[in-house]
Amino acid sequence: MSTDRHIVLEDVRKAFGPKHVLNGVTVDVERGKSLVVIGGSGTGKSVMLKCILGLLDPDSGSIKIDDREVVGLRGSDRDAVMAKMGMLFQGAALFDSLTVWENVAFGLIQGKKMNRKDAKEIAIQKLGQVGLGAEVGELSPAELSGGMQKRVGLARAIAADPDIIFFDEPTTGLDPIMGDVINDLIVHTVQELGATTVSITHDMTSARKIADKIAMIYKGEMIWHGDAKDVDESGSDYVEQFIHGSADGPIQMEVLKP
Repeated sequence: MSTDRHIVLEDVRKAFGPKHVLNGVTVDVERGKSLVVIGGSGTGKSVMLKCILGLLDPDSGSIKIDDREVVGLRGSDRDAVMAKMGMLFQGAALFDSLTVWENVAFGLIQGKKMNRKDAKEIAIQKLGQVGLGAEVGELSPAELSGGMQKRVGLARAIAADPDIIFFDEPTTGLDPIMGDVINDLIVHTVQELGATTVSITHDMTSARKIADKIAMIYKGEMIWHGDAKDVDESGSDYVEQFIHGSADGPIQMEVLKP
């Protein structure tokens, strides 16, 4: 039976020793749609993302992409899945030893074994899509502002025209105006590609702008999942506290007393 569910997680669990980080996460993402997972630090967002990417194996549960079980995939099978994915890392994570265009083209040259001339042509085109001129391609990452580095990271994420793109805290470290510029670029480029996206963030401005669906994770569990437009009427005290940034509520931060 065909399905529009592009990514499906069912009862995914992951522990590190006695610490249970994911406690039965179940969520899915429709093809061509954007899921944003919100939640505070240490709630399991990054571990969930790493499990989808195959960087970590869950202890139990199922993760399917295109109806194919991907938990435990190795070698060429894993490479085939990864080839469909792009990733914008927190902090952009650019290679200092490479020029900007080489950073954008890294996956094309190393992963797809494309020749440097063709890869550079694509890299310059992708830089243009995120509002950066060809001359930027010859610079080193150290010569760029934080906002420009994020744009380069986005260009790298879309370089191979992926089916799925992951965004890890895409606006962290940016001022509100540049954050909004990045949000707009994400929406525009994703729509152009028709890609499915999963983002993790604690920035509600970003979440509202780029999400079709929002899910909130707390202590390793999905405690709410719904349309982005309904997040303000979630009916969840946890979601309410998080989106308003209130110290009062069911979420209690552990603070060491002096």
